[in-house]
Amino acid sequence: MGFIPDEGKGLPPPDLVNPNSMWLAGVGWCTAMLQNAINHRPPLKSGAHRQALMATIGWFIGYHLTKYENYVHAKLDRDMNEYMKLHPEDFAPKEKRTFAEIVEPFIPVR
Repeated sequence: MGFIPDEGKGLPPPDLVNPNSMWLAGVGWCTAMLQNAINHRPPLKSGAHRQALMATIGWFIGYHLTKYENYVHAKLDRDMNEYMKLHPEDFAPKEKRTFAEIVEPFIPVR
């Protein structure tokens, strides 16, 4: 697909079984069954080739949406890390405290 820039092509590919692909494949299959029902055909039995085609199209679109989503998140992470490198005074390391310093002393009430 052409909507991912060249810098996004270096990212690892997403899994073939991902939530977007599964969801959109199911939507495509249900769309084919709904079309069969609207045309007064048996929804599950008729047009199995159309059901497979619509599910495959949905899977393909979901896969490429996941690739684009991964690219956008990687770009945001890169920009955030670059900002943190340029402004270290805003992200000073916190002092280490023990758990006993955080919790109030326990006084039992009887």
